[in-house]
Amino acid sequence: MDEAAGRENEMVVKHDLAVVAEVRRFVRLVTGQWDMDDFIPCLVASELVTNALRYASASDDDVTFRIGRTDDGALWMEVQDATCDLPCMQRADTISEAGRGLFIVDQFCRCWGVRPLAGNTGKVVFAVLDTA
Repeated sequence: MDEAAGRENEMVVKHDLAVVAEVRRFVRLVTGQWDMDDFIPCLVASELVTNALRYASASDDDVTFRIGRTDDGALWMEVQDATCDLPCMQRADTISEAGRGLFIVDQFCRCWGVRPLAGNTGKVVFAVLDTA
């Protein structure tokens, strides 16, 4: 993804779970420009951002969401936060309302992972989705 596209496809997410709906609207807007179905991208973006807001960020830290295309046309998303705590898949029981986010990401993505930021200033959780 080129730098200019990266800047215009980025949003800062305030620490409030209600803004996850705004992230989905942003994903719909961006994927619509690429004539791409938005259901799975919205689902994955929601899970990544919710996970960062719920587990990884202090209440005064913002989270940054980015979306773009890879060289082979796949959809690429990342969420950056200010903590170094690594996300991990949890095992959710049948009645739990939480604990399935990274499992969903894992099921729908070509790959996903975590990159630490320099100087222990946080991390980026990324996901790549095939578009065809």
